[in-house]
Amino acid sequence: MEASVTNLAYSRLLKSRSKSATKVRNDLGDDAGNRVDQEKLAHAASLILEAIGENVFREGLRDTPARFARMFQELCYGVGVDASTEITCSFDEGSDGLVVVRDIGFNSMCEHHLVPFIGTANIAYLPKNGVVTGLSKLARVVELTSRRPQVQERMTEEIARAIEDAIDPSGVAVLVEAEHFCMSMRGIKKPGSKTITTLFKGTMKTDMEARAEALSLLRDK
Repeated sequence: MEASVTNLAYSRLLKSRSKSATKVRNDLGDDAGNRVDQEKLAHAASLILEAIGENVFREGLRDTPARFARMFQELCYGVGVDASTEITCSFDEGSDGLVVVRDIGFNSMCEHHLVPFIGTANIAYLPKNGVVTGLSKLARVVELTSRRPQVQERMTEEIARAIEDAIDPSGVAVLVEAEHFCMSMRGIKKPGSKTITTLFKGTMKTDMEARAEALSLLRDK
């Protein structure tokens, strides 16, 4: 009964503070905001704090559940969104040369432990019939695929598939390198260890020479 009273009291406190909450990411859009139940997230955070023996009403923690809810809205706005929709333009440049964008930084959340993994995505694609897209669109694809509970292997696949679906290139290569905090700060506790995943589509999958060229550019430091 005491826990129920505490949770009810906290729920009322949360509602009284919700009007003053500021939006962290201004360009999330209405759809992203509607998909996230901030009150439920804040309530969950208060339960976690209570479960570890903390006092959710003390000075340092009173606003933490509401901040936690806003943070999750920002970190998970990509849930249920097709990453190919981030590629909103294409240009017929008549170019058939390899396009490479390296070191696109990202941070995502491991869906197994809900802790971060942080790294870079490296993308190469071979245009078909001279069709290319804006370079920033590739960075947007990486950003969107990272903003959801994720595993690196699937994120790598989602990046490649989004590019393939949007501009239908002759081939795509994606290399992702990241440090996983579920390995660095818990469990085996090996900070600094990196995981590398790759994905090849089209000619990058079947043509070993094209794959080798793409890999050499993606991994060159």
